[in-house]
Amino acid sequence: MNEIGKRFGVRAIFTASVLAFASMAAAAQDHDGDHSQQYTHVLLISVDGMHEADLENYVKTHPQSTFAKLVKHGVEYTHASTSRPSDSYPGLLAFATGGSPLSHGVFYDDTYDATLYPPGSNCTGTPGTEVTNFEALDWDLTQLDGGLPPAGATYDKRNPHINPAKLPLRKTAGGACVQVWPHLYMKNGTNTIFEIIHQAGMRTAWSDKHPAYEIVNGPSGLGLDELYAPEINSTSLQANGFPSAPATDDWTADPIYTRAYDGFKVKVVLNWIHGLDQTGTKQVGVPAIFGMNFQAVSVGQKVTSAMEGTTTTRGGYLDAAGTPTVPLEQSLDFVDASLGQMYDALKAGHLLHSTLFIVGGKHGQSPIDLKKLHMLSGSKNAYATADVSDVATVLGNGGVQVAQETADDVSLIWLKNHGDTAKAVSLLDADEASGNSTHIQTLYHDAALKAIWGDPAQGRVPDLIIQPIPGTIYSKSAAKLAEHGGMYTDDTNTLLVVSNPKLQKNVVNTPVTNMQVAPTILKALGLDPHKLVAVQREGTQVLPGLQTTGDDDSGNQSEQ
Repeated sequence: MNEIGKRFGVRAIFTASVLAFASMAAAAQDHDGDHSQQYTHVLLISVDGMHEADLENYVKTHPQSTFAKLVKHGVEYTHASTSRPSDSYPGLLAFATGGSPLSHGVFYDDTYDATLYPPGSNCTGTPGTEVTNFEALDWDLTQLDGGLPPAGATYDKRNPHINPAKLPLRKTAGGACVQVWPHLYMKNGTNTIFEIIHQAGMRTAWSDKHPAYEIVNGPSGLGLDELYAPEINSTSLQANGFPSAPATDDWTADPIYTRAYDGFKVKVVLNWIHGLDQTGTKQVGVPAIFGMNFQAVSVGQKVTSAMEGTTTTRGGYLDAAGTPTVPLEQSLDFVDASLGQMYDALKAGHLLHSTLFIVGGKHGQSPIDLKKLHMLSGSKNAYATADVSDVATVLGNGGVQVAQETADDVSLIWLKNHGDTAKAVSLLDADEASGNSTHIQTLYHDAALKAIWGDPAQGRVPDLIIQPIPGTIYSKSAAKLAEHGGMYTDDTNTLLVVSNPKLQKNVVNTPVTNMQVAPTILKALGLDPHKLVAVQREGTQVLPGLQTTGDDDSGNQSEQ
């Protein structure tokens, strides 16, 4: 390994040490918190894209907001960190499993596995396939629910909106060829809070952006009593509130659309608070664990053009301090109002004191400072400097075959031949030495990568993981100002608030991770956090600083 490779390796090992220290620090502080209080319900919300800085700015400028109310009656974690990579898929699994890709083996919603076979191959030929755990699995992208199977088609009754013919395949030890559903894609027997809570006889429910998010069912496939997963990338606007929308637009084309889309999920969460099923027609009881993700903030951070009355304006931020543009501000206001609806519904149902209300973010978004935005050469994005070379292209030009590159503001590289890793590193080192056209800040490979994420030689872990210079996005898109997936602060330092009227107001400034939410939820419900496989494997601790005021649990006390 040359000197550049050595430097990156040391930096990667240092990062692993920092993460380990943060876990130990949280463990030490855990003894100071009172986690003995059991709650009847946990409402978990992910505001995808929302930074801790967004929370601080919003509470400061909106002191009467729901966000401010939750902070006033809860614990705010100022240095909470998402999964690494900070994609939505492993981001949700951090909350649900208490683990990282080291445990569950899921790096992104779009990955590669050298041990699986392509859909439709009947497990013949050479193994190795893309795994598309996103909208690509749906039956019909013109339908809000992702579509249903045609008459006579084979499908799974628990996951009717996923087309089994699009799933990757695995050959069993006995030679059978079986489909790998999202919930079967996790490795090492990693289970979820939904499984454990369901197995304890409690009700579970979740809402997210693709049917593929059934992954939180866990390996049993039975963790959720209800999943509501309207397809955010469906072109169903005209039939669902926007009759004049362009036929090709999906719900991410404009924050106005996205807020309406999130509103469908908010309505379902309110039904669950009222003890109804997702349709609002059947009384089933309030779930012990339930919640949803919001997409409106994420889209508000990204768009280069958003409707504002009769004109258009860009989203994102106005400055490096994180002052939101109008589209982003409107999305933050929408989320705050929606959380207020949930808060009021809990209060009206005398559930406020018995419900632990957790608001976090699966991922952040980078860059906040638009001046830092660099994209691939050839991009026509008016806000970006287009001077970045694609990593896979550089490798291919140097004779290294890439099986798959998954790239946003991170680059995950799976090689056709794992033995080409040293050659790939040498090519990227040479690129850095001659001007760094790929904008690499940190290149993880070999021992340093293995220490954090596992062994690439086993087929699931990328051979190379690249953190570019902050602000770099490996895309030519003219429609986005920001992305996530990377490991820079803008990607990973998201909001995290745990709130309940009985909790003492507290601000925890020591590092914590979203993985700690999972054991915290189980402990809050009176269940053993160590039933989570990833908690055992990675030593994940409950969140520190959760101390009660000693109020009773009647749920009848008035709130400020």
